[in-house]
Amino acid sequence: MDPKHKKLLRSQRLFLSEELLVDDMIIQYLYQEEILTESHLEEIQSESSNRKKLLKLLDILPTRGSRAFHHFIQSLDKDFPWIKDKLLRLCDEDNESPPPSFAVQCGVPDHILPTVPTTQHLNRLAAQLSSEWKSVLLDLGLSSADLYRCCADHPFAVQSQVLAGLVMWTQRNGRQATVQRLLQSLHAADIPPSVLQQVFM
Repeated sequence: MDPKHKKLLRSQRLFLSEELLVDDMIIQYLYQEEILTESHLEEIQSESSNRKKLLKLLDILPTRGSRAFHHFIQSLDKDFPWIKDKLLRLCDEDNESPPPSFAVQCGVPDHILPTVPTTQHLNRLAAQLSSEWKSVLLDLGLSSADLYRCCADHPFAVQSQVLAGLVMWTQRNGRQATVQRLLQSLHAADIPPSVLQQVFM
């Protein structure tokens, strides 16, 4: 898949997960066009909610070659024409001008980037992260044993697990634990900028 199409799908994950229903027509069309394999269908159908099915599909599509984006757009034609139109419009806009940086998309002021995130920042971030939190903390340099400790210390509260991991990272890295470094790991984990816009105010 073209890098600009990958970037577009990544930037629209939140919008698509709220608006797009992953029904049989979409995935069967993609199967018919040999974009999805039988095992892909099983992976998608095994997810427990529409949002998880959609996110699974969006994880698979970028790995399925140059035709994947075109056929995904075509699969939206009948039932989700407004989503198709929006994606094509964004694709055209992307051709005209380079996208703003991830920090700008997240609404993070330049003067905050080199600073260590505050406890308030970390609290807000912990409240926003869901299943991606482990990959973010691993990218920041924590070990699997560290994550296990966070889970064991706070067995019934995911937000507390995430916060404990973020605090551990800041304590270990001191002045190197900057907002800029944190944003790099959040970007690598495909966290949508819209999720982070209220975090670093």
